[in-house]
Amino acid sequence: MKIVRVHATPLNLPVQAGLPGRTKSTSLSLCLVDVETDTGLIGTGMTAITEEEVVASIVNEIAAPALMGLDPMRHEAVWDRLYWLLTPRGQSGYASHAMAALDLALWDIKGQALGQPCWRLLGGARPEVPVYATFGFAFLERDELAEAAVAWKARGFQRLKMTVGHHALQRRDEPRSMTDVVAEDVMRIRAVRDAVGPDVQIFIDANCSLDYLHALHLAQRVQECGIAFFEEPVSQNDIPTLAKLRNKISIPLAAGQNEGLSSRFRDMLVAQAVDVVQPNVCITGGYTQCQRIAGMAQAFNVQLANGGAWPHHNMHLHAGLANGTLVEYHSVAVDCCQLVFDDLPVPQAGVLKLPEAPGLGFRPNRERIAELSKRPLSHGAGKA
Repeated sequence: MKIVRVHATPLNLPVQAGLPGRTKSTSLSLCLVDVETDTGLIGTGMTAITEEEVVASIVNEIAAPALMGLDPMRHEAVWDRLYWLLTPRGQSGYASHAMAALDLALWDIKGQALGQPCWRLLGGARPEVPVYATFGFAFLERDELAEAAVAWKARGFQRLKMTVGHHALQRRDEPRSMTDVVAEDVMRIRAVRDAVGPDVQIFIDANCSLDYLHALHLAQRVQECGIAFFEEPVSQNDIPTLAKLRNKISIPLAAGQNEGLSSRFRDMLVAQAVDVVQPNVCITGGYTQCQRIAGMAQAFNVQLANGGAWPHHNMHLHAGLANGTLVEYHSVAVDCCQLVFDDLPVPQAGVLKLPEAPGLGFRPNRERIAELSKRPLSHGAGKA
């Protein structure tokens, strides 16, 4: 079997976020990558939270010619070829996104060729995975946030994540202080805790939008709320700063969803900077590299979890590996995937059941993709 065609399609997808009667229109960008073989099998991968047009150009103009004629079943050989082609001196960024999408497509082909779902090929540790719902976005007012938390709890979710920080560093020249942002976040977190009671796990995510001082201040003021983990608290996932923060607070720290190189995870683990590592298969080099990171996490006895959304791709990793755990059910990202793919599983009582269909177990809807690809493309990293 040989690769005969590789093609990327950038998409900018319209979505609604929020509550009935209180929604916000936004968009989220992603890039689909198809890899076709001489046997007629087509595997489809994807990446997101990036400039979709740039990734598509990398795939179509640089990676595709280099992959022609290669055996798609030899994912290690293909991944190594892509590494030396796109990141020969340890660059990351757009290259890791392109590699992730291509690697997922190869695993999709492998599963179809062998008649097995990817999660079984990755190890088959369990047939279902627990999920946490990301619901709490910045545009919701405090009372609306609490209402949304109750609604998600009523849907059977006992693990809920909300955003904090709200791009405070990026927006620090606006007429609002970072101290005010943190003070409001404290009240928002307490409102959610009061609304859902003590038995629901609450996770918070700053999306790298705070400095050390304000991340510390926020964590200290909400420790009594029983936060399950604090994700990406500081800018750049700065490892020394994460380690310093972790030594000062009792809330577990999580990071890694946007990292492209396994060496970054090694450095986090060696520095004892995080309690949870969060490689994302759609960003961090696909299943091939995320397996390696999972092995490091196990060796360091540190929890592995999914951050950065795209649950239907990440569920295969966490169902496949023995140390797999939580998968993020990001409501806006899921809405995007429902526009693009058919046969996506839906969580029941906070659990996603893995498909038995070969490969990823869900297929792109080509007619809808053709219509969606006519939309104007975005000019930003596009994360709701």
